[in-house]
Amino acid sequence: MQERKTFHAVLSCVKALVVLLAALFSVGASSSLVHAADSGLSIDISVFDQVVVNGTTERQPVPGVTVLVKTEAGVAVGEFVTGTGTGTVSVPVPEKAGYTVELVLSSLPSGMSLIDENKAIAVITKDAFTTSNKKVTFFTGSVGESGASAFERIAQRFADGVRLGLVIAMCSVGLSLIFGTTGLTNFAHGEMVAFGGLTMFLFNVTLGIPLLIAAPFVVAIGGLFGLAINGLVFAKLRNRGIGLVSQLVVSVGLSIMLRNIFLYQFGGRTKPFGDFSMQTAKSFGPVSMTPRDLTTAILSLIVLVAVALFLSRSRTGKAVRAVSDNPTLASSTGIDTQKIIRIVWFAGGALATLGGIFRGLDEQVGFDMGSKLIFLMFAGITLGGLGSAYGALIGGFFVGILVEMASLVVPAELKAAPALFILIVVLIVRPQGILGRKQRVG
Repeated sequence: MQERKTFHAVLSCVKALVVLLAALFSVGASSSLVHAADSGLSIDISVFDQVVVNGTTERQPVPGVTVLVKTEAGVAVGEFVTGTGTGTVSVPVPEKAGYTVELVLSSLPSGMSLIDENKAIAVITKDAFTTSNKKVTFFTGSVGESGASAFERIAQRFADGVRLGLVIAMCSVGLSLIFGTTGLTNFAHGEMVAFGGLTMFLFNVTLGIPLLIAAPFVVAIGGLFGLAINGLVFAKLRNRGIGLVSQLVVSVGLSIMLRNIFLYQFGGRTKPFGDFSMQTAKSFGPVSMTPRDLTTAILSLIVLVAVALFLSRSRTGKAVRAVSDNPTLASSTGIDTQKIIRIVWFAGGALATLGGIFRGLDEQVGFDMGSKLIFLMFAGITLGGLGSAYGALIGGFFVGILVEMASLVVPAELKAAPALFILIVVLIVRPQGILGRKQRVG
């Protein structure tokens, strides 16, 4: 009987959360569904100019390039031109069949040429349409290293690691505090990061609101989203006495559900924000960085310092640390632990949302951008100390540096592996982490 009540409680929570997400994304959903109804199947064709500076590949969209699309039998579908700002054009096609996409070399801007002119024609088979959109990308520019020295490559990777580490640290603080105050290992925290990036895309691109104006509102919405997840799902589970292992399983299911909702609403292809997407990298000594990336790094550092000061100086911050260290003892001293837990969920959602915005500026927005970071966040808070806000700051920062520096010695596809290996080593050698304390169990 108790299990049946628990199941219905979880089911009602999930239904309420789905309704909330549908309301938040209703504008974006309506526009995307209309587009899908008109075009059905499509080929998304992009042209990017690729330049390698100090070991870092910079890609900028190339607008105004002509592409020809034909059927397998040679019948012309049409002639299309890549758009301004994105360097992409979406070509509707009538059915799942074979097509050829030819880039007209003479339409390239002066001084540009394909990396491999033998690849000016892309062949698409019928089986390639595993989804309604097939992506074809042409690259101009250079493909190799630009003569960067070993010192320049190391400096560049270190700078990239600092930027990634700041974002991971920002996203990890909420995850660590949620664990400290409730004991929950929240696997849905990555989707809170993706929620931030996708909501900003909705405001900035779909609604046309400038990013700087929309950012405060999106961060506030992200905080409310975190508060809603707690109130609609995990607070109810805690009140019913559901164990932490069961809550962890619910968080995994919630993560999968949210990710698929994001995929349905947004699509599988990554997309840039409308603002600050076309910038040229500038050299700062041996390091190359766009003004956008430099600004987000500085803002991330300011936010993390503000969070540290809030936790150490403010009365509410001290109460958060007290509940995180020992919820029972904090409650006995008169601290409203439920209020503190709600504050932690709001702050965690807001920080994750801000991290999603910064990550979207760095590497575009995708439905799975949060799930790609979640294990790096876990590695960071484990390295720093589970439940410790300061540990999450330090651990996330070092994990980001380690991930980018690892790409100097391992393939880029495996650069996250050393961070996860460190996670295993820390759990074996020092499970309490850098700033954690040993505790007697039993």
